[in-house]
Amino acid sequence: MGVFTRFKDIIGSNINSMLDKAEEPEKMIRLMIQEMEETSVELKAACAGLMADQKRIARELSQIGERTELWSNRAKLAMEKGREDLAREALLEKLSAQRLSEGLERERERFAVLIEQAREDIEQLEAKLESAKERQRSLAKRHVRADQRMRARSNVSRVQSSDVMMRFDQFEQRIERMEAEAELAAPRQNRNLEQEFALLEGGDEVEEQLASMRSAAKE
Repeated sequence: MGVFTRFKDIIGSNINSMLDKAEEPEKMIRLMIQEMEETSVELKAACAGLMADQKRIARELSQIGERTELWSNRAKLAMEKGREDLAREALLEKLSAQRLSEGLERERERFAVLIEQAREDIEQLEAKLESAKERQRSLAKRHVRADQRMRARSNVSRVQSSDVMMRFDQFEQRIERMEAEAELAAPRQNRNLEQEFALLEGGDEVEEQLASMRSAAKE
């Protein structure tokens, strides 16, 4: 495929639409950028060749201009010396040089148009390439964000998994068991002062009831 055919295909392509339909957009955009960069290099090389040809034509035009002036002067000299035959030959050479110059001038104008078109093509391709690179940077950022979200979701899922919750319950039960063991290991507290006096105060009442019950039994 020629460079200009590839250029037309690239410029006419809809990058966003192609990437939206692609199964591997990141891989596809890399290939597209590579293709654009290679095409850009070839376009610039072609443009450089056109510019070199234009300079060559300019040099030839300069040489033909000198040749035209030379034969013009010789024709004048021949006429001054009475050599009309030589003047005629000189004028024929001058006319031939002028016609060649006219052809080269048309060629130079044609090259000027081609060079201008090539420069416009390069600018369009560079703009398309920059757009593709911007889309590539956007895809890279989206990939990073998606990867971060996947990792976060994986961490949440792992925390919420039954194994993790089971280990957490086991750890909680172990702490509760340790607390119970510590409570059992602590010395029992003696009855407080209020309890002691309550027993003393209630002792007489109990004895009185017991004496009443004995008397009733004897009767």
